[in-house]
Amino acid sequence: MEDKLKVAIIQSDLAWESPKQNRKNFSEKIESIGKTVDVIVLPEMFATGFTMNAQTVAETMDGKTVSWMQKKAIETQAAIIGSLIILENNKYYNRLLFVKPSGTISTYDKRHTFTLAGEDKVYSAGTEKVIINYKGWKICPLVCYDLRFPVWARNVENYDVLMYVANWPKPRVLAWDALLKARAIENMTYVVGVNRVGLDEAQNEYSGNSAVYDVLGNIISNIKPNKEQVEVVVLDKNHIQFYRNKLKFLDDKDAFTLM
Repeated sequence: MEDKLKVAIIQSDLAWESPKQNRKNFSEKIESIGKTVDVIVLPEMFATGFTMNAQTVAETMDGKTVSWMQKKAIETQAAIIGSLIILENNKYYNRLLFVKPSGTISTYDKRHTFTLAGEDKVYSAGTEKVIINYKGWKICPLVCYDLRFPVWARNVENYDVLMYVANWPKPRVLAWDALLKARAIENMTYVVGVNRVGLDEAQNEYSGNSAVYDVLGNIISNIKPNKEQVEVVVLDKNHIQFYRNKLKFLDDKDAFTLM
């Protein structure tokens, strides 16, 4: 178990529906980190951009991008996180992969598909919340639109970090900022939010606004909007334990059952 978790955030533009180009770009950005970290976080659909053309760019769990993630995790000895378009059992999923330095993979399928963009018509929704144990930390990974649904993120598992990967457009970035902070405060957890920048094929603009919040809702990262940037942020288990023990807000949370 480690008291500190070094998280590298990669806020990047994405090449539209070009996994090969995106793998190249992210390989260069991962190399630029230049120090040992525990976790490297990439945006949602980092290999393609947020496309509804699943049939043309979907990969399988034996595909090149999954293999690339495993290779990078082994090379860097850091966990790699990001979501991909995965075809499995004749269904498409917006699937987050958490690839450990050993190459082993944990997955989370996005539960809340983005109906405004028709994601629900193309991709099958996930049904399981996933908690990943890594280096003594309990990590809850979620994807983009999941951020708007606090019940799904509610910290009933006593997790330490909530991680969101996203393609969250600039016109609604005020909600992104506010909800990341809210999820940290209400769950007394670190929240990591990694969003893309640039324009996609439909001319949707993304400003990034990637950020890390502590359990009190303080922003502890320094990532600039509207630019590609790599930043390493150190999370401290003692910070979580101190404020949870002192304030005990989670002890008073409501009990509920998700239907």
